[in-house]
Amino acid sequence: MGTVGRRTAVVAASSGLVVSMLGSPASAAAGGEAGALPAVDTAALTASARAVLNTAPVVTAPVDAAWTFDVPVVTAETPPPPPPVKVKAAASRSTTRAAAATTTAAVASAPAPSSVSGNAVLEIAARYVGTPYLSGGTTPEGFDCSGFTSYVFAQLGISLPRTSTGQKAAGTIVSRADALPGDLIWSPGHISIYAGGNEQIDSPRPGKTVQFRSIWQSSPVFIRIG
Repeated sequence: MGTVGRRTAVVAASSGLVVSMLGSPASAAAGGEAGALPAVDTAALTASARAVLNTAPVVTAPVDAAWTFDVPVVTAETPPPPPPVKVKAAASRSTTRAAAATTTAAVASAPAPSSVSGNAVLEIAARYVGTPYLSGGTTPEGFDCSGFTSYVFAQLGISLPRTSTGQKAAGTIVSRADALPGDLIWSPGHISIYAGGNEQIDSPRPGKTVQFRSIWQSSPVFIRIG
């Protein structure tokens, strides 16, 4: 049995029990001695804590113990570069014009049928080989089919209607066997100039130029003008 003085504390390390006895006037009067506290049995207070400590497993660690942990190896790989992008260069205007000029020259240099020589209509028509097709065109800047035929006959002082249907009605229909170079060839929506044999000269369609070519119409109508 021990005596605890004023503000003395008993600390039980494991159980966390703390007993504090603080002096008070009432307790001082009961003890008979000024400022004295009653006796406290500290062994009884710490008995439970000692029992826990006695049954707790003993943990020891060597003095030179060292903590270690595994670090995973991380490697960074550089991704392969993306495949090169092939960019097709746009053709320049000068290149396009040069190609167009080459095509025109090739068409213009194509040999004209022998029937052209001495035939006034075909000689005039042959001057415009290579002229581009132009919808509504009636001049050497560009022709559509009826614009081409009306322009050629105009050079001979012959005025033709503007449309292919009108030009069909402006002449006399003849058979294919009786057709002559310089006659017109009509088919629905198109008109050209007969160049003899199985040939004709016309301004065909958008993207094409005035040219000599074979008669492709299945049922051509031959028209004699004048």
